[in-house]
Amino acid sequence: MKLAELNVAYAAHDLDSPKMADFMDNLDRVNALAERSPGYVWRLQSDSGNATDISVPDEPNMLPNMSLWDSVGDLGNYVFNTVHARFYERRAEWFKVMKSFHFVMWYVEDGHIPTLAEAMDRLAHLDQHGSSDHAFGWDYVDQSAWRRCAVAAE
Repeated sequence: MKLAELNVAYAAHDLDSPKMADFMDNLDRVNALAERSPGYVWRLQSDSGNATDISVPDEPNMLPNMSLWDSVGDLGNYVFNTVHARFYERRAEWFKVMKSFHFVMWYVEDGHIPTLAEAMDRLAHLDQHGSSDHAFGWDYVDQSAWRRCAVAAE
């Protein structure tokens, strides 16, 4: 089994805006870090090397980020214990606050690459039913083995 994750956002500014420059200018760096991180398996990307130009079904202004990992701990280490955490802490500068869930995790069989539609269904399930084995957030997992910074508790 592998861990799939999806997080989505609405940019607060046009992607080519100077207000988005720190995010856009570091996207390749942060993605490359993910790819070098222990437990990384796969990430959603277009020919551009990232997913900022991939459209979410029925949500043309939404930006998706989806990846596969060996475990929750591997994903958590990358998200909260690497330079990625610095960008995560600055998310309010670049993205609108969402009233619904914007992040979901679930398990997939080895070799299965989830579709964006499948991932959006998991996100909707989490939003409607809360965390369960079918779709869950950080609140559903034990973070004590790898959480090293305050932002991980969110």
